[in-house]
Amino acid sequence: MTKQIWVRSLALGAIVATSLEIGIAIGAQPHMDASLALLRNARTELAAATPNKGGHREKALGLIDQAIDQVREGITFAATH
Repeated sequence: MTKQIWVRSLALGAIVATSLEIGIAIGAQPHMDASLALLRNARTELAAATPNKGGHREKALGLIDQAIDQVREGITFAATH
């Protein structure tokens, strides 16, 4: 391999690696994704509970639905800004 080809390959590799790192840094939302999973699990558990809580279970389900929507919107916002 000639030195010129080696230098071009090295430069291309550096560009690809940098692009991947930027993509991961921008696109990765591990805490938001984990929060979304926990909220979905909480919703499932609440939905399975006996509805004898004076309306508080239903209110909690609605609030969890709102929280899920907000987390999704946050993930979408972060991906576009």
